[in-house]
Order: sequence, then structure tokens, then C-alpha cells
Amino acid sequence: MAVNVAVQVRRVRAHQEPLPLPRYQTEGAAGLDLLADIDVEWTLLPMERRAVPTGLAIALPEGFEAQVRPRSGLALRHGVTCLNSPGTIDADYRGEVQVILANLSATPFSLKRGERIAQLVVAPVVRAALVEVEVLPTTTRGSGGFGSTGV
Repeated sequence: MAVNVAVQVRRVRAHQEPLPLPRYQTEGAAGLDLLADIDVEWTLLPMERRAVPTGLAIALPEGFEAQVRPRSGLALRHGVTCLNSPGTIDADYRGEVQVILANLSATPFSLKRGERIAQLVVAPVVRAALVEVEVLPTTTRGSGGFGSTGV
């Protein structure tokens, strides 16, 4: 069962026709869909990246973060994804939420106002208390890194 948390939202630009607020597309969805708040159509050329404004600023409750994640359909169909993913929005950030989109395909990608560009997942934060030690406890894996557990 999902936990509900109130997140305050502020529109950062006035438009004659404001975009709808982000929403969950299905009952079981984990992410709210973020929309592109742009005035004219943008084209992302192959291998180009750009910060796309959402027109929204949020106030997360203390103890929560928001993660900006790619939309799988954009990635699969168009080769468009989010860089710095997941991007973290801290509870004390009050600026506009922007999405760093990158076109990893070989063809230009057109983006229009109101298109769904990313997902916003709100999650609780656990803060670590680092304890410096001389020796770490041993494990079967040990220091085996990249690819050490097989294919």
C-alpha cells in the first residue's frame, strides 16, 4: 500500500493556459509525469542535451526527496533519456524543477509544450551516520567490483 505525502507546488511562470499539474497515469504508478513548460517547439539534435523547464517549483516535506527519472517510452521509441538520472531534488530546494533531456538517437527529436518528459518519484530519505573504522567486516564477495559476480 502506497504512503501519501503532501507536496506543495508553485507555478513559476504565468500562462494564459497553465499546464495540468503532474499526475500519476495509473493506480499503481510510482512516478508523476512531468510536462515540458516551453513556449515554442524545441528540437533536440542527435547527441544534444538541454535543461527542459517544467514551470513548477516544489516544497517537499523534511525527510523526503524527489527523483527525476526517464520515461521508458521516450527512451525506447526515440532514444531520449534523462542525464544525471535519477536527478535528486532535495527537500530544501525551492527553484524550478528542470529535466536534463538528452537525445541519444541518430535523428532529431521535437518537443512541444505539455509533452510528458520525465517522471517524478517522491521517496523517503535515510541519512547515514558514517563511522570510521580500521577494518571492515568481511563478506563472501569481498572487494570484487564490476562484473565480479559473473554474467
